[in-house]
Amino acid sequence: MRGIHRTFCRYKKTEVSGTGDIGLYDAIVKGLTGAAKNAAVEILKKGDPLDIINNYLIPVLNYVGDGFEGKRLYLLQLLMSADAARAAFDILRDTLGGKGEDDGEAIVIATVYGDIHDIGKNIVKVLLQNYGYKVIDLGKDVPVDDVVNAAKEHGAKLVGLSAFMTTTVPAMAETINALRMETDCRIVVGGAVLTAEWVNAVGADCYAASAVRAIQYANTIFGK
Repeated sequence: MRGIHRTFCRYKKTEVSGTGDIGLYDAIVKGLTGAAKNAAVEILKKGDPLDIINNYLIPVLNYVGDGFEGKRLYLLQLLMSADAARAAFDILRDTLGGKGEDDGEAIVIATVYGDIHDIGKNIVKVLLQNYGYKVIDLGKDVPVDDVVNAAKEHGAKLVGLSAFMTTTVPAMAETINALRMETDCRIVVGGAVLTAEWVNAVGADCYAASAVRAIQYANTIFGK
């Protein structure tokens, strides 16, 4: 927690405010959707969207998630922060210029059952689309069977799974096990609570500590 707090203080001091009195990090922590959108617009004038994602969105989501896991934040606060982060990401996504689904190779992505966090997944989705992949986004809180059925239906060679809360890590393990039994797809996983050791233990093929790593792995699988 002390490390996250130091990150919070550092970015709070250096970020550009979008409203004159509140910056992007604070707007997301406080769950202020309008302020988060305005701050994202302003900070984009001086920064790269991927840098903003890495330096603001991911740290603040880690901070909020840590507070929820430690029972310092209530579910309503978590949801409000997630909405504010999503509003900011929508601004960044437009700048990244996602192409939408096309006829490229199919990749299924989902946030696992019980988990309401989808910002990280959405970031990966936009980047995959920019590389020409057909992304089948199942959304958040996705049951195990839905992931397996989608992988089968679309003949997906790659499935991406995300988990943000420690309480939903078992659901990810269950999903991985079901995919192993019923498909031959590769599995890439990511999320703030995951570690490389855990990923190896449950048999995922790749641990993506960042969105960029997930894209690199997809490109390796499909020879791009």
